[in-house]
Amino acid sequence: MAQTAELPDTSAWLVYILLCSDDSFYTGITNNLERRVAQHAAKTGAKYFRGRQPRKVVYLERGHDRSSASRREAEIKKLSRRAKVELIDSALNQWVD
Repeated sequence: MAQTAELPDTSAWLVYILLCSDDSFYTGITNNLERRVAQHAAKTGAKYFRGRQPRKVVYLERGHDRSSASRREAEIKKLSRRAKVELIDSALNQWVD
């Protein structure tokens, strides 16, 4: 009996926003959030975390492929802090309503 190889899930990429120890926001993408946050905490991820620590994930978008996740990350990074807070709040309100 021949085995079929499973194709990777190309929609498994996430866009996330972390609240940092200095109250700043960090936006990134990953296909393994737990691993990526651990890398940030260990200071082996982005240089951004050399002077700060990730506190918590405050925003998450699922269902992206690598390309769409990168585009969305760029869009979010261009937003003002106020717009990011509104984005985070609107996502939280979806779960509360």
